[in-house]
Amino acid sequence: MASTQTSFVTTVTKPVPSKARPDDADSKPHHATPGKVFKNPWPSFVYRPGRSIGLELVYRSWTGKAKKMVTEGHGIPVQKATFLPSRHIKSTDAGKDAASSDGRLLSQDTIRATWLGHACFYVEFPSGLRVLFDPVFEDRCSPVSWFGPRRFTEVPTTIADIPFVDACFISHAHYDHLSQATVLRLKEKHPNCHFFVGLGIKKFFTGLGIDKCTELDWWEDAELRVRSEDTADKAAAAEIAAQVSCLPAQHASNRGAFDENHSLWASWAVCSGGKSVWFAGDTGYRAISADIPEEARSKYTPELHRRFPCCPAFKQIGELKGPFDLGLLPIGAYEPRLLFSSLHSNPYDSVNIFVDTRCRRALAMHWGTWDLATEEAVMEPPEMLKEALRSKKLPETGVFDTCGIGESVEV
Repeated sequence: MASTQTSFVTTVTKPVPSKARPDDADSKPHHATPGKVFKNPWPSFVYRPGRSIGLELVYRSWTGKAKKMVTEGHGIPVQKATFLPSRHIKSTDAGKDAASSDGRLLSQDTIRATWLGHACFYVEFPSGLRVLFDPVFEDRCSPVSWFGPRRFTEVPTTIADIPFVDACFISHAHYDHLSQATVLRLKEKHPNCHFFVGLGIKKFFTGLGIDKCTELDWWEDAELRVRSEDTADKAAAAEIAAQVSCLPAQHASNRGAFDENHSLWASWAVCSGGKSVWFAGDTGYRAISADIPEEARSKYTPELHRRFPCCPAFKQIGELKGPFDLGLLPIGAYEPRLLFSSLHSNPYDSVNIFVDTRCRRALAMHWGTWDLATEEAVMEPPEMLKEALRSKKLPETGVFDTCGIGESVEV
C-alpha cells in the first residue's frame, strides 16, 4: 500500500460566522454565561441536573423499578472493519481509473461510512477526505479503566488499522464520545489529524499537547485543506478541501461533577467533493412530561406531537445547510423517557430529526455498544426505528437504516 506512506498535511482557516444562519444566531441565545456555561435555549428542553438523573437511576435500581438491559446473546452483528487503502476514486471514464493495491475504489459520487460502534463512524469521501466522528476505542467509557459502562460488543478495528485520518469531530465531552486514551493513540498514529470541537473543549486537547485543534461555536464555519507532501505521488490528490460547520444539538456536556455545561455540545456538517454528511452527535428532540401514561411516552401520536414542542434547530439546519447526502443519527439510550427525553432521541424522535434536517439517507448510531444504565432492550431501537419509519410513511429499508458494527455502507 504505497499510497499510505505519503504524508498528508492539514490546514484550517480561521472560523467565521456561517453565511447561512438563523436571525438570532448573533445574539447567541445558547450562551448562559458568555464563554463559560451553555444552555439549550428552546422550550423543547427541560433541564435536569446530571446528578439528579444519576441519583434517580440508582433509586430505580435499588427499588427494583429499573428494567435491566440484558446484553448476553444480543444478536448485533459485528465484523472486522475494512477501509479503502488509497484515496483514489473511480472515474466515470474507466480508462482513467487508478488502481489501488487491492482494486477497491470509491466512486466519485459515493460516500462510504463504516460504523465502529456507539457514535463512532469513519467516513470516506469521494474527494479523498477521511474523517472520524466521536471515536472511543476503549473497553469502558469512564474516567477510570476499572469502573463504568463496559462495552458489550467488540471494537471492530484498531486505530493502527485505519490508513488515513485527516480530521476528527467531537460532539461533546461525555466519556462515551470523548476518550483521552483514544485521542492520544490518534495523535501518535495520525499526527496530522485535526480535531474539531465545540467551545470550551480545546483546553482538553492542549493539555494533551495537541495543537491541531479548532474550537467552534454553533453556526460557525471553517475550511479544512489536506495536501500531500509527496509531489512525486501522482496518486494522491494535490489538495483536498472540505467545508466544516458547527451546528446545534439538544444535549449537555461535562467531564466531572463540577463542570456541567462548561463546554458546548454540537452537531457537525462536513462537505467535500460535492458530498455532504451531517453528524447529529448526541441529541434530544423534545421533553415528555409525567402526566403522559408510560406506555405512550415513546411513540408519538398527532396529539402528542402538537402538545410537546420539538427542537426548532433541526429544521433550521435542514433549511439553511441541507439537504445532506448522509445523516448519522442516534436512536438509543432513551429509557426511561422522563429522564432522557430532553437529552436522547428515541427512534421516533430520530425519524423526525431525519425529516427536519432534510437528509437524503441516514444510518443509525448510539446503540448496541455500551450499557449506559438506560432501560430499553438491546434490540428495541432498530425494531422501533422501523415502526417510526412506517408512522411517517417512509420505507423501512433503504432510507434510514441500521447496520452491523464494522459494516461499511456506500451512499
